[in-house]
Parts: sequence; structure tokens; C-alpha cells
Amino acid sequence: MKVLIKHANIICSSSAHHGQVKDILLHNGIIEKIADDITESADQRIEQTGLHISIGWMDLFSHFNDPGLEHRETLVTGAKAAASGGFTEVMILPNTLPLISSKSVVEYICQKAAALPVNILPIGSLTKNAEGRELTEMYDMHASGAVAFSDGIHSVQSPGLLLKALQYVLPIEACIIQIPDDKSIGGHGLMNEGIVSTQLGLPGKPAIAEEIMIARDIELLKYSKSRLHLTGVSTRKGIELICAAKKEGLQLTCSVSPAHLLFCDEDLNSYDSNLKLNPPLRTSDDRAALREAFQNGDIDCIASHHLPQHWDDKTCEFEYAKYGSTSLETVFGVARLFKHNINDLINMMTVAPRAIVGLPLPEIKEGVAACLTLFTPDEVFVFDEKNSKSASRNNAFAGQQLKGKVLGIINKNQISLNQ
Repeated sequence: MKVLIKHANIICSSSAHHGQVKDILLHNGIIEKIADDITESADQRIEQTGLHISIGWMDLFSHFNDPGLEHRETLVTGAKAAASGGFTEVMILPNTLPLISSKSVVEYICQKAAALPVNILPIGSLTKNAEGRELTEMYDMHASGAVAFSDGIHSVQSPGLLLKALQYVLPIEACIIQIPDDKSIGGHGLMNEGIVSTQLGLPGKPAIAEEIMIARDIELLKYSKSRLHLTGVSTRKGIELICAAKKEGLQLTCSVSPAHLLFCDEDLNSYDSNLKLNPPLRTSDDRAALREAFQNGDIDCIASHHLPQHWDDKTCEFEYAKYGSTSLETVFGVARLFKHNINDLINMMTVAPRAIVGLPLPEIKEGVAACLTLFTPDEVFVFDEKNSKSASRNNAFAGQQLKGKVLGIINKNQISLNQ
């Protein structure tokens, strides 16, 4: 099968064609020819005003709920949502039933996802049952395909255990991913502690619960000289701590979620359960700090924090609703609002996440397998939840005006285009 992509603006800093408008001819999933004007006939022709193309995007933090929680999301529906959002690689959380805490579960996911158009990369559980008490067999999981280690939606509370984990992964140069959240501080909070939580009569989770753990984890990283990625950073002070640590040369990276860039605690005045998140939405000042850090590059990348929930677990009182929002399909549309340089943004969605976990970069050149994302970076649109490919509908971005539309992906000799 031959596919011809016409007049594509190539955004790929590692490619000789970066910044050029080219035609690209694919034959059975291989880039056969890149030229100014290709006139050969093809089985499928892709042409769109304002078309841009890059190597496939990667997400570091998504929950696909398989095995055991398939009523929320499956590997198949998760892959469809990822492709719709422009992602060719997605790292999935270990918080399944059973957890991704053994090589057999890692192998199950890798085998089941092999035929899907999206590369699904399991994150191995850091501790058994994600309980924060005993380390898992990380070596075995890494050899079977786990690309990083984390307790996912749970934070490792014990500093001694996290230190052992940081030391344990040194020989395999694996990265540990952590949501910074000290549960001994405001563990029962439903939203950010502040003026808005008082006005709404909801128990709050103070910013110090995040910041004290960031400071702790930085000290553990200094001691271990390992690799750590902090995701879901949501406060001004947290960003300042991370920036200071980076200047010391630590192997420390961080990511922000699209929800924390777009919303703040004031948006909870309607008690919208889709905005019940962990970490919680912080103040408008914290949001401004995140936007600034995202724009100037202090934040390494954006991570979706795609967390599907069943309808029953969101259509209820705010107090009883579960945490999380689906978001894979809206990451780019949110990120484009706050990152004006398209070259820098694409690097944040392609180069940065792969560097964090040590994965090789795909290429845009003749003779290699196509791993591509197609998009129009300046198209403004309103996200309609009816078009979502996810199995769940707890999307906080429904009805929001976003910028930058994804046309689809080409990966593993499969084409997934949005209608």
C-alpha cells in the first residue's frame, strides 16, 4: 500500500528536512521518498491546508485500566484515544488489577498491545501492590519491557524505601516517576486549601503537601545520584525547588498536566467533578507560574494524566466522586495555548519524554519505518466530548476552546486519522 502526504511542513529538529515543506511517499509503512513534489500515484492521499508533520508524540503518564478495570478503559480504546490525540507512544500506569508488578503482567500488556497502532509501554509498579512497603522485582520487569517505575497515582511515602528504589535502578539506568504528595498532610482534602475551599465548604489539601515531598525527593536524588521524574507539579514553590535542583546538575525532570495549565481552583465553583483531580487544581497564581515555566522551558514536558473513570464514579456528589479526567485527546490543544514556539512544543512532545526514559528517537528520512504525527498547529476548535474515542466520558476539557488540531498518526504500518 502506498500513501502520499502532500505539502507537509516538517517539524523535526533532528531531521535534515526540518522546517521544509515536502511531499512524503510511504510504501508499506516505510518512508520511500521525500521530495518537493511527488507525482506518483498512491492508494491514499493525505492533503490538508496548514498540514504539519513530526515524529510521533509520546505521553509519560496515562491510565489504560487493563487488566481488571476494563469498564473504564481498555488497551484498545486507550490506543484509539491516544492516536486521536496524536500519540504514537504512551506509557501506562501500573494501577491495574492485578497491578503491573511482575514480568508476567508486563508481558501480557506488551503482547496484547503488539497489533495496536500505538506503542503501549508499561510502567512497572515500584512497590508490591503499590502499598509503599516492599520493592518489586524491577530488574525482571525491565527485562520484559517495563520502561520506568512508579506507584502511579500513589506516591511513595517512605523516604527510606524511595532511596532504595533510586539506588536499585542505577545499574539499569531506569527512571523513577513520582507524583509529589505527602499524604500525612491534608490527606482527606478534596481540593486545594485556600480561600476557594473555604468558600465552597470543602476540606483542603495544602500546597505544602506537594512542596515538602519535592524537597525530600530532591535530597534523596542528590544522595543516590539516580534519575527521577516528578509529574503533576502544580505549585509555584514546587517549580522553584525543581529549577534550583536542576542547576545543581541532578538528573531531575518534571512535567505538568494540561488541566493544571488551563484551570485553577476558582473553576471549582460549579462543583464540576471532572475537575476533581490529584494533585488538586491550585490558585491562579500557581497556574500563572506553571504557564510561565512551561513557556520558558523550566518544565520539561507535558504529561496527560489521562485517568478514565466510570460514569457512576463521576456523576455524583463532589465529595464522593473519584479523582481524574480523560485528557489524551486534548493535550496538544491545551499545550498550544501556552507554548507559542511550535518547534519547542514539538520537542517537548517528542524528544523530551523519550530522553527522560532513555528511548531512541524515530526519524524522518528515506528508508525508515514511519512513526509520524499529523497536525495543524494554528487551527482553533472547541472540543466536543461526543467525538472522544475513550471508553469513559469524564473529560474536563469538553466545551473548551483549544488551539492546534490533530489529524492523526501513522505508525507500525497503520494509519489512524480523525474524521
